Amino acid sequence: MDPDWLLHDGRPIADATVLSHPEQLDRLGAACPEAVPTAVLGGDPCYDRILDALPHRDRFRRALGVAAGQRLIVVNSTWSPGSLFGDGDEDLLPSLLPRLTAELPADEYRVAAVLHPNIWHGHGPGQVRAWLDRARAAGLVLVPPLEGWRQALIAADCVLGDHGSVTYYAAAIGTPVLLGSFPDAALDPDSPVAALGRTAPRLRPHEGLRAQLDHVVDHHEPGRYRAFADQVSSDPGASARLLRRVFHDLIGIPEPAGRPALLDRLPLPAFEPAERTAPVRVLTRLLGAAPPEIAVTRHPEGTYEPEGDEDFGWDAHTVVHEDTRDTSRLRLADIIVRYGSADDPRVGPPSAWTAEILSRHPGCALAVYVTGVDRCTVRLRDGGVVRLSATACPDGRADLCDPVVYASALHAWVVAGKSLSEAVASGVGVVTGAVRRVVTVR
Repeated sequence: MDPDWLLHDGRPIADATVLSHPEQLDRLGAACPEAVPTAVLGGDPCYDRILDALPHRDRFRRALGVAAGQRLIVVNSTWSPGSLFGDGDEDLLPSLLPRLTAELPADEYRVAAVLHPNIWHGHGPGQVRAWLDRARAAGLVLVPPLEGWRQALIAADCVLGDHGSVTYYAAAIGTPVLLGSFPDAALDPDSPVAALGRTAPRLRPHEGLRAQLDHVVDHHEPGRYRAFADQVSSDPGASARLLRRVFHDLIGIPEPAGRPALLDRLPLPAFEPAERTAPVRVLTRLLGAAPPEIAVTRHPEGTYEPEGDEDFGWDAHTVVHEDTRDTSRLRLADIIVRYGSADDPRVGPPSAWTAEILSRHPGCALAVYVTGVDRCTVRLRDGGVVRLSATACPDGRADLCDPVVYASALHAWVVAGKSLSEAVASGVGVVTGAVRRVVTVR
């Protein structure tokens, strides 16, 4: 609302300065009284589209590959020196994202990044992707700059952000918020965004990330940010009607009779499961033998060690994607994986690819070809070939847990000297975090 943005030669640039709430009119009058005669209330079409799509939250989560028991962490940055991806004294985001994907157990958390379009425009898509390459290889979802961010916001369990509008929208719809950066001095202290900065918790970047995120989610009070929702728009759901009236008044023609003013609804994004090309360190622990039950926790490029339970040892192995950039890691892999269609003529069928992998890499114990969101084909070193598939969710939909987890559990079972026939007979219970799944072995 600074006059430098609103005036030219002392006169308003715009014929209509659209505000979403009357409180903005008071601040406009204080900051730039010359623009007050142009002010109109038009609601917030972006917020209205978000509100309309809230019932589809579960669909958006599945589109992002979020499985049962997983928490989706959306990291958001606006553009400015004081933003999370800014050029201030401490540029947090490029180092924060690899930490998130390394510290958070891969099957208990999903991480997505939403960056303001001006970041993409200012640095270029190639540079942005290069900065975030390591995190993307570890499973980060990089949401496109123009479309898809609203759906990710709706799907989120927590937003780690700054003073940008995306973080504010998250608070307005009741999502837990953790502020990674917030330039208090650069904001109008009377603005709702500044008030959010005084209310939301702040990230302590040099401390463990998981504990902070879990605390924000677990201790979130649903009505904590209700006042901020009230200040997004004075007429939620009505922006299409209000704005069309403004536009037709400016043009000088009547609105079309009998035709409601409508906004485009948010589309369902394409399915984007996690496919990690970075080496993954896997820790397994045998929980039971009748029937087989194995706990699995995975960290891309991580050095994580589980705390407690010292009396029950964890075994470690390494999983490497065939397309990993560092091909030397394939020689050290216990499990080599590939994702693709079973009838892909270039590498399939799975029985042929898995045999080729074990022949080429004598140090590899298992070759895993993931053929669907809930199933994979596994060849063991002794020549046995099995197909693993997860039991469907209670609603009949496929379980979205990465099937490579099931292969790691089978590997742990076999390495422990247990019989494969037992796993075939009863299936395998696979525990990731607080979720137990039953995997069929054929």
